[in-house]
Amino acid sequence: MLLNTRTQTSSTQAGNKPSSVQTGSRLDRSTFVDTVSHRPGSVILYPGKSDMLYRVASGLVRVHTMDDDGNGLTLRYVKPGDYFGEEALAGLDRQYFAEAVTDSSVDVINPALMSAEDNLVVTTHLVKTLERAYESIYRLVGKRLRARIAGELLELKDTALATVQPSGETMIYATHDELAAAVGSVRETVTKVVGELSREGVISAGYGKITLKDESALARISAE
Repeated sequence: MLLNTRTQTSSTQAGNKPSSVQTGSRLDRSTFVDTVSHRPGSVILYPGKSDMLYRVASGLVRVHTMDDDGNGLTLRYVKPGDYFGEEALAGLDRQYFAEAVTDSSVDVINPALMSAEDNLVVTTHLVKTLERAYESIYRLVGKRLRARIAGELLELKDTALATVQPSGETMIYATHDELAAAVGSVRETVTKVVGELSREGVISAGYGKITLKDESALARISAE
């Protein structure tokens, strides 16, 4: 396994960075080392030594882990304005992979340059991230697969994987394999549940995409 942090695409030149989404962030940009663009599927971070903090400026990043048999599990999605690589704040080794799901722009931040106010901003974001992680864990261990899939589709609705169709319905670009990794299941079982939801008219599914036909019904199912 590779232990060093790697970027898969060239970084932007200083003074020519893409604009970042300022979602509740007040970080002093002097702490930003660079802004790096990543194509879909690019691995941004590998397990191993950590030194920098990262903030998604645009796009979507997936944080995931892998067991000894090569089975992947999505730990969380990182949306614009949110952070990952927080283990660098404590000098801990990284235990996961971070991968760009869509075209993404990521700010690289040096923790050593952060002020007390900067640390408070990041801490506030991480507390919210932890709250969402608790919700995800509850879904994984306390709910049936049908409810987990419904909840995951609603979670993806507000990410770069989703587009609003002329009909007003939301289409999510995600494969059954990706859904399986996110809900702690396998593709075959996820495909079966997706088929059931399609027959009920709650969603419609095509190759690599799922359209949310009845979001209120999805919300009820996710709460079961």
